[in-house]
Amino acid sequence: MKAIAPGKLILSGEHAVVYGRPALAMAIDRSAVAEIETGTDGGDARVCFQLGDFQVRESYTVMALRDFQRRIRRNYELFLEGRLTIRQVLRKPIELIQYAFIILLDGLHLKLSHGLDIRLRSNIPMGCGLGSSAATILSVLRGIGHYFRVEFRPDWYYEYSLEVERLQHGHPSGVDTYMSLHGGCARFQAGRAERRPLPRLTLTLVQTGTPECSTGECVAEVRRRVGESSGIWDDFGAVTARMETALDRNDFEALRGVVRENHVLLRRIGVVPDRVHSFVEAVERRGGAAKVCGAGAVAGDRAGIVWVVGDVPLADLCQTFGYSLITARGEPLGARIV
Repeated sequence: MKAIAPGKLILSGEHAVVYGRPALAMAIDRSAVAEIETGTDGGDARVCFQLGDFQVRESYTVMALRDFQRRIRRNYELFLEGRLTIRQVLRKPIELIQYAFIILLDGLHLKLSHGLDIRLRSNIPMGCGLGSSAATILSVLRGIGHYFRVEFRPDWYYEYSLEVERLQHGHPSGVDTYMSLHGGCARFQAGRAERRPLPRLTLTLVQTGTPECSTGECVAEVRRRVGESSGIWDDFGAVTARMETALDRNDFEALRGVVRENHVLLRRIGVVPDRVHSFVEAVERRGGAAKVCGAGAVAGDRAGIVWVVGDVPLADLCQTFGYSLITARGEPLGARIV
């Protein structure tokens, strides 16, 4: 069984969506792929997890996975009590997949009478604001569900995926999970999504490097610095509304202006490192616009993905800053069997 789930890009409203303002997001044509097949490690009911990107291969019994699940849930409770940071809940990336597998197995009352091999690969940069963890989790859930011939119920998969995402991000908004599950483009607010036309544009994305802080840590620090009652969240909401209008009209001049405004707001809440800001200023001097897409960073000089708007030469700039270029397009389809 082979399942695929796309990554996502938040065009506007990152951080503001946590405070009830809208975010505009779209799925992109970079994805995580899970392959599920009957185990090759003998006849016992062991589950083998293999992350091709990291050359990691680990094998467990279902009983061991349930013990692991209890430990992780206890860690998350300690995080909620303020006794652990969100980075201390999980020890390594493969644990997300192990947790996703066991909650689906138990949640849907599935019985494993033989071994399983679960192999994963992805071309979504990790930890950079493109929804890598949500896509990986959903590809596994979708593949396992179909392997056991379980009826596909999007609401089930959304809730299971969100439970796993909490281990990575603390208090996720649900945007990543929704976009990877459904694909396309949506306006997301207060836990509800409104479908929007998928923008027909090639996205120019610049990889500034994986931030030193996790999304959960970044969100927590912004909450501490800015708070819920700040009027800046209304400013973010207004920018998102103008971006929707610009995209609907294919007005790229207006889009460039809105992206510049969005960057200014992200600077005000402190999630754009100085080095990344210098890069954005260089893009603006060449007539373009750019902004961080995702949580950004509250420490270090890397902020994940930056979206560049405008026909701007970037090769020399990226070389100067040590960044790399990525191109992507909108993906109309969500998590699915292929």
